Amino acid sequence: MSVAAAGAGPRQQADSAATDSARRYQGGDATGQDLAEQRLLRAIRELTPGPVTPGSAPPAAEDPIRPGSRLSVAHGLDLFGAQLASRHLDVAARWLRAREAGYYTIGSSGHEGNAAVAAALQLTDPVLLHYRSGAFYLVRAAQARPPRDGVSDVLLGLMAAAAEPIAGGRHKVFGHPELHVIPQTSTIASHLPRAVGLAFAVGRAAKLGLGTPWPQDCVVVCSFGDASANHSTAAGALNMASYCAFQRLPMPLLLVCEDNGLGISVRTAPGWIRTLSSGRPGMKYFTADGADLADSYDTAVAAAEWAREHRAPAFLHLRTVRLGGHAGTDVESAYRSPAEIAADTARDPLLGTARLLVDAGALTPAQILDRYDAVRTRILAVAEALAGTPQLATAEQVMAPIAPRRPAILAADITARSRQPAAGPNRPQPEETDDAGPLTLAQAINRTLADELARRPDMIVFGEDVGRKGGVYGVTRGLQRAFGAGRVFDSPLDEQSILGVALGAGLAGLLPVPEIQYLAYLHNAADQLRGEAATLSFFSRAQYRNPMVVRIAGLAYQQGFGGHFHNDNGLAALRDIPGLVVACPARADDAAAMLRSCLAAAELDGSVCVFLEPIALYHERDLYEPGDAGWLATCEPPERWGQAHVPLGRARLYGSGTDLTIVTFGNGLRMSMRAARTLAADGITCRILDLRWLAPLPYEDVLRAAAATGTVLVADETRRTGGVSETVITTLVDAGFTGRIARVASQDSFVPLGDAAATVLLSDAAIEDAARDLIR
Repeated sequence: MSVAAAGAGPRQQADSAATDSARRYQGGDATGQDLAEQRLLRAIRELTPGPVTPGSAPPAAEDPIRPGSRLSVAHGLDLFGAQLASRHLDVAARWLRAREAGYYTIGSSGHEGNAAVAAALQLTDPVLLHYRSGAFYLVRAAQARPPRDGVSDVLLGLMAAAAEPIAGGRHKVFGHPELHVIPQTSTIASHLPRAVGLAFAVGRAAKLGLGTPWPQDCVVVCSFGDASANHSTAAGALNMASYCAFQRLPMPLLLVCEDNGLGISVRTAPGWIRTLSSGRPGMKYFTADGADLADSYDTAVAAAEWAREHRAPAFLHLRTVRLGGHAGTDVESAYRSPAEIAADTARDPLLGTARLLVDAGALTPAQILDRYDAVRTRILAVAEALAGTPQLATAEQVMAPIAPRRPAILAADITARSRQPAAGPNRPQPEETDDAGPLTLAQAINRTLADELARRPDMIVFGEDVGRKGGVYGVTRGLQRAFGAGRVFDSPLDEQSILGVALGAGLAGLLPVPEIQYLAYLHNAADQLRGEAATLSFFSRAQYRNPMVVRIAGLAYQQGFGGHFHNDNGLAALRDIPGLVVACPARADDAAAMLRSCLAAAELDGSVCVFLEPIALYHERDLYEPGDAGWLATCEPPERWGQAHVPLGRARLYGSGTDLTIVTFGNGLRMSMRAARTLAADGITCRILDLRWLAPLPYEDVLRAAAATGTVLVADETRRTGGVSETVITTLVDAGFTGRIARVASQDSFVPLGDAAATVLLSDAAIEDAARDLIR
């Protein structure tokens, strides 16, 4: 068949597919079949029907498919149909790829036992699926009322078609909001923290009296492969699930490990998954043969019921096989012997279900072969009809779901929220927190968190040491006492799990504000922001969002304390994430207004925000001289929040000098202001632009400030390579700025301990020297 088959109508295409299929399979002729199909069909033909006693009748639809099973004959037939369709979707994927009409060939062959897992669940159980979940998705689609056409959904995904209902052609994923299937992409364990977080958030929302998109008795389901189970992300997620269960916190989670014994070419040691997962505190272990539909169904029902009843995690070890290579380009014969590959036929789940149906007297081998062929004909006909469906054609179409920005709506919301009464009888008062007057940066953040918690019942604040201690630097002091441990709480020491809780909480309708204790601690968990949080809207056409404001204490210049892990100035890993908001307030009044903006953007636009707090400025009071209190600021009362609103991506200008514009941020602002005073004594007048937002960068404000003097110095406390100054200068050059430009930045070095840090970090003197060199 040709994808371009000539304007043939659907009926003609179906006839063409049927003719082709008949040519391939008529009379058991193996022409055109791959070796795995030949073995499967031969094994089905050789099945022996069970003995027929005189007067016996075919099994009734409601009869168990075998004695003692909870799976009925009718249900088994339906699930077999989904298994067949999933297998032939893999065939269609290769068929489309060979004709350059498809782009994805990682299939589900051998994993079709997950159809039984889908059947054991409720439609309203949210699921995060492994990429070999074709049969699961087809069963879930059939559960909808009215049923969805799961086959077309999957085929459109294979074709990267704009009409595909979840990602809209941006990736081939399993997902649909009506089916409560949350889309995942590669899912090499990176989705497990989110699943754990979602299970936690469902319970936490119920405790707070808040609703979620799912019923309170739901079970969160997450499937993954045996190779993924070895990833550190999986280890952290499994530990977090057990840790919560150990503390008797609700964790209604069903983890499904589909163990085919291979990670591409690397073998999983036999018995490893059982050893790894059984015996975990608070987690119940179940195992089933994925080639036996009845066993898979009965065990999955038991596991789901246990998780639902106990509100605790269950681990379902589904033993499967992988039929064929990892993907279309992977030739498994390069690393597996012919005997190994042939042995998998005996564990083919299609053969297992066929045997089950034949033994039950529900179908004969010939009828099963007829169904196999009919499903193949239908799937290929649909693929033929859909081939050539339009794809995304412009950058604007591709990027549309990344980061909606609605500044007018955010501003209006902040004004409206300021008029709401503050809730919470235990809310700290200014006299109790010792911050009634001008505030430090830390005090302003603390006061703003309290104000927002009092007005946002869905907001939760959590992280290492944020609760009883009130934060390492006191930034969350008093919040747990004021709002309770249900809303302000401590987490285990695991950044991946902290962000996973935030990912799940955002999905559940809460507004999470997690804290990462130091910027250097983020990097081992950065993929939870890059690969999970920031991509969810993109790969779901904004049908799912991950609203959150991640507070991170960062940057350098702590006096008498630190070294690299407490003084990290590497921001490149954050600034290259599409759609991520990165705020970096240097002053107390900016911190209050910008934090309110981030919270509004998260709640209204689903934004993923990083609120980067310069540690060295937390408790700073003075600007020029000891005791001048020049770094304190008065934060606006609620009635002035609207006027004080700081939109995303707007800078702040200091001074009106005409000789030089200094563009900076964070600690650089304070250093630049001190340098500017020294330069002014020498007759050099400066204006200083505090970027405040590192993403989205305030491009227009930069250009405006640059044009005012014609000379620009970028004072960048991050590293020279990969630092913020690279982007600022590129912005000026791209805009055609013809004035003089220079930059001064920290060295391409980690931050050492003690006084040696001054040798590699930006300083007042370095800014002064660079300014004088530039304007000579």
